[in-house]
Amino acid sequence: QVQLVESGGGLVQAGGSLTLACAASGSFASINDMGWYRQVPGKQRELVARITRGGRTNYADSVKGRFTISRDNAKNTVYLQMERLEPEDTAVYYCTADAVVLLIPVAFWGQGTQVNVSS
Repeated sequence: QVQLVESGGGLVQAGGSLTLACAASGSFASINDMGWYRQVPGKQRELVARITRGGRTNYADSVKGRFTISRDNAKNTVYLQMERLEPEDTAVYYCTADAVVLLIPVAFWGQGTQVNVSS
């Protein structure tokens, strides 16, 4: 099994910044893609950003230029630096990791961390 533990959520004023972190632990051979998704009540979970093991990234259009995803492969940790936050960024943010377990890639999810942006 793989455990993903997120940290860094909280309350911030519009225009402010937050950095989320997600550390993976457990039994796995390696981790391929990692990413962040977010969800608000009544809506589907949506992609925020993803990053490959080699560092290639992709972002949702709504966060391009404001959010930066990065990872530390040695620590099995992915980060999401969020700047110029907007009230529309308020959501529960979930970390995901594609871990190779017994030669099979499996997607794992964190428990989520709440981000609230006040206007």
